[in-house]
Amino acid sequence: MSQWYEELFGNYAEKYDQESFTQGTLGECDFLEQELGYDKDLRILDVGCGTGRHTIELTRRGYNVTGIDLSEAQLGHARAKAAKLGLESNFLKLDARALPFEHEFDAAIMLCEGGFPLMETDEMNYEILKGVSRSLKYTKAKFIFTTLNGLFPLFNSIESFCAAPKEAGNATYGKNTFDLMTFRDHNITTVEDDSGKKMELACNERYYIPPEITWLLKSLGFDKIDILGAKLGAFSRTDSLTKDDFEMLVIAER
Repeated sequence: MSQWYEELFGNYAEKYDQESFTQGTLGECDFLEQELGYDKDLRILDVGCGTGRHTIELTRRGYNVTGIDLSEAQLGHARAKAAKLGLESNFLKLDARALPFEHEFDAAIMLCEGGFPLMETDEMNYEILKGVSRSLKYTKAKFIFTTLNGLFPLFNSIESFCAAPKEAGNATYGKNTFDLMTFRDHNITTVEDDSGKKMELACNERYYIPPEITWLLKSLGFDKIDILGAKLGAFSRTDSLTKDDFEMLVIAER
């Protein structure tokens, strides 16, 4: 039986690229370049690359990026976009919980959740972090990702946040129930796929508080961990994480 995220991304690539939360690519890549010291000799792994927006933009800027995703539909759209731009793309269909790489990459990115924290269990989410750690070189490696901020639902209503007005055609979210024992938000996500079919999916996503993320990453050998607020298209080291940030930006180094 397929999981909700597999159903969602089965035919949801063109519409995904039109979602409001995917419109910050250029600014996010500006930040990534700065964090990576503009070193175009680095090998970068993009985990849960989806339609390849960060992989393609970084490739366009001259970086060596490998994008992986579970959805063949998303990857097909990514390859088509890269080909249209005349770029040589490197997209692989892989499960982020079972990455086959062994200390091959200098940096990894996992933005707009990128598979984490969509998995059914905490153990599965941890397998993603473990796989990324194993894919990175032993020293001077950097891991940059975003995830849901567990402080947000303690002080704010997820349902009210998700019910904010959206662009026509964007996904909507309702019937949110946040479980304090698991830090998971259960909701009904309604989307229209690329063929015009309307889908209603029972979804759940894991929110993490900063000490959890810090401990998980330290257990994998990352010794410098910065956790910041994540503003769409405008990541910055000057943005301290607050209870009102829906997402957190994590920068881990070893």
